[in-house]
Amino acid sequence: MKLRTLLCFVCVLALGRMSAQPLCVPSVQQIRESSGCVDASSFSSVGYDHASLQTAADYLNRAWSNTNGATQQKKGAPGTIFLTLKPVKGLGDEGYRLTIGPKGITIQASTPRGALWGAQTLLQMRATLPPSPQGGKQLPCLTISDQPDYPIRGFMLDAGRKFFPMDYLYSLVNVMSFYKMNTLQLHLNDNGFKDQFNNDWNQTYAAFRMESDLFPGLTAIDGSYTKQEMREFIRYAASMGVEIIPEFDTPAHSLAFTHFRPSLASEEFGADHLNLRNPAIIPFLDSLYAEYLGGPDPVFCGPRFHIGTDEYSNRDSAICERFRELIVHLCNIVKSYGKQPVFWGSLTHAKGVTPVPSDGVWMSLWYNGYADPVEMRKQGFHMICIPDNQVYIVPAAGYYYDYLNIKNLFQHWKPSHISNKHFAHRDPLIVGGMFAVWNDMIRNGISVGDCHDRILPAMQVIAEKCWNAMRDSSDVAWEQWQAVARKLDDGPLADEIGRKSCAELAELKPGTSLAGVLQAGYTPYSRQRPEGAVCQMGYPYSVEFTIDWQEEAPGTVLLSSPRSTFYLSDPIRGMIGFSRDGYLFTFKYRGRAGRRETLRIEGDKQGTSLYADGRLVERLDPDVAYRSNEKKETYKVMRTLVFPLQQTGAFHSRITHFSARRQTP
Repeated sequence: MKLRTLLCFVCVLALGRMSAQPLCVPSVQQIRESSGCVDASSFSSVGYDHASLQTAADYLNRAWSNTNGATQQKKGAPGTIFLTLKPVKGLGDEGYRLTIGPKGITIQASTPRGALWGAQTLLQMRATLPPSPQGGKQLPCLTISDQPDYPIRGFMLDAGRKFFPMDYLYSLVNVMSFYKMNTLQLHLNDNGFKDQFNNDWNQTYAAFRMESDLFPGLTAIDGSYTKQEMREFIRYAASMGVEIIPEFDTPAHSLAFTHFRPSLASEEFGADHLNLRNPAIIPFLDSLYAEYLGGPDPVFCGPRFHIGTDEYSNRDSAICERFRELIVHLCNIVKSYGKQPVFWGSLTHAKGVTPVPSDGVWMSLWYNGYADPVEMRKQGFHMICIPDNQVYIVPAAGYYYDYLNIKNLFQHWKPSHISNKHFAHRDPLIVGGMFAVWNDMIRNGISVGDCHDRILPAMQVIAEKCWNAMRDSSDVAWEQWQAVARKLDDGPLADEIGRKSCAELAELKPGTSLAGVLQAGYTPYSRQRPEGAVCQMGYPYSVEFTIDWQEEAPGTVLLSSPRSTFYLSDPIRGMIGFSRDGYLFTFKYRGRAGRRETLRIEGDKQGTSLYADGRLVERLDPDVAYRSNEKKETYKVMRTLVFPLQQTGAFHSRITHFSARRQTP
C-alpha cells in the first residue's frame, strides 16, 4: 500500500511539472488532467480496429519494444494500447485524441495519419518522463486533444549538389515522422558555381539524381536513385505520414541538362540556364516529366510535384514572358498527370503580362523580392513559408546559416511571418512552413552526418512552430522546450545523430559486427531496409584504445559503417586516417610494428583530432581552399567524422581497452 501511494505521489509531481512544461516536440494543443497514473511497462501489445491502422500499430509496437505483436481487434484489451479509427470532432484530418487512464491507453483519430501522430506523442511522453523510484516510467492519466495549426510542416533537402544515400532518406523519414513533420521536398538536380571550377561551365559540377531510360546519359555517376527504389521510398514515407515532393529545378540551375544536351544551354545567361528561345526546351521537359509522372505506375507516385523555376535571369522583358509561359505550361503538364504543381515564387522578379493562374497551384515563398507575398496572396496563390533570411541552411558556406538560430525562430517566427510580411495566424492561403538545406559548396567536405547534425535542431523548431505556432515563447518556455528536445534526439528507432551507440570492450577483434554488443543497439522500422541501422558515434565524442602494432598493409580498416571508414593504414600512404562522402583525410602519423601505444580520436562539429599516448598528433580543423576566380576567395573544407562503430576490419594488430563515448557538449 505504501508503494502504491509513493508511485501515485511521483506521478502527481510529474503531472504538475507537465502542466507548465511541454510533453513533447511539437508541444500538444490541449491537455485535460486526471488523477492517478499507469505503469508504461504494463502495456505489452498494440491493438487496432481498422486495417488502415496496421502500419501505425506495427510502428508503435516496435518502438514500444513489445514482445507481443500488433493485432486487429474490436476493442482494447487489458495491457493493450488501442488505436481506433473514429471521427474526432473539431480536430481535422491530422488530429487525434490520446487518453491514458486506469483501464488503458486509447488513441482515437479520424485518419491513419492522425493515429500515427498520437502514437508519436505517446512515445515522446514515455521518453521524456522521469523514471519512478523503481526505475520504470509512470504515465499520468490524462486526455490530450491535439491538431496542427498548419497542414504543411517540412523541409527541402538539396540532393542535387550532394547525394544522400537511400538508406539515409529512409532514416530521415523515420525521424521526421517522430516530430510530425509531414513534407520532404527532394531537390533532385542542381550544379555548383563555376568560379569553383576554373570559371568554366564545362568543368562545373552538376548532377541529376534519377535513373533515366529516355536519357540514360543524364543520370549522375556519383550517386543516383533507381526508379523502383524511389517508388518504394515514396510509398514507405507515405505510410509514415510523410509526403515526398520531388523537384526538378528548371529553367535555371539546369547545368546537368545542358551538360547532357549542350544545345539546350543559354549563351545569353550562362550554361546553367536553359535557352527559353529554343523551341526544343518544351518537348525535352515534356518527355522528362512523362518518364517520372506518367504511366500506370508512376515513379513519382505522390500527390505533388515541384517544377522549380528558381532564380532565372530577368534582364530581358521578352525572356520574362517566356519564363512565365513556361511556368504555366509545366503547371498544366503536372495537372494533366493528376498531381498538384508547386513552384518557387518568382513572379515579382519576372514581371510580365502573361497571366500565371493560381488555381490548384502552390508557391514556395523564399525571398520577397522574387515573389511579394502580399501580391501573391491577392492573386490567390497558396503559399509555403520558407524565407531564406530565417530558415536557409548552407553548411560551412559563410552565408545564410550554418546552423539555424533556433532560439530566435522559437521566439519570433511563425509560418504566417514571411520575412517582413506578417499575415494572420492560420491565414487560409498560407499552407505551412519549411526550412531548407542547400549544399551550394560542392567541395567543402560536408558529410551526411554533418548535414543531419544541422537538420535535427532545425526540424524540431520548425515542427514546433508549424504545429503550435501561438504557444508560449518566453525565455522560460524556451529553456523547458530545449530540455525536452535534447532528450528526444532522432527518436526511438533511428540514430543518425549518433548519440545512442557506445562501446566498452576489453578487446576489439577483427571481422566482428559491433551492432549486437553496443550498449544501445537498435534497428530502424523499415520493411525495405532490413539490414539495420547505421551504428556510429556523433559529436562530440572520444574513442580510445590500446594498440600493439603489427605490420598493416595500406587500406587496413579499423572500423567501418555504411557512412564512413576509419583506417589504421590508409589506402594511399599507409597513415592513420578516415574516409567518408568521397573524401580521404589522413593524420601525419603511421603505426610502427612492435610498438604499443594508446590512441585517442576526438571528434566534434568542427574537426577531428588524433592523440598518441596523451600527446596531440594533429588536429584536422577546416582546411582552406581557394576558388578559381580573380578575387582569390577562400572556402572551408570540413574534415569531420561521425565515427563508425558497425564492423571491424581485417587488421593484424591487437587492440584492447576499447571505449567509444560521447562527451558532454
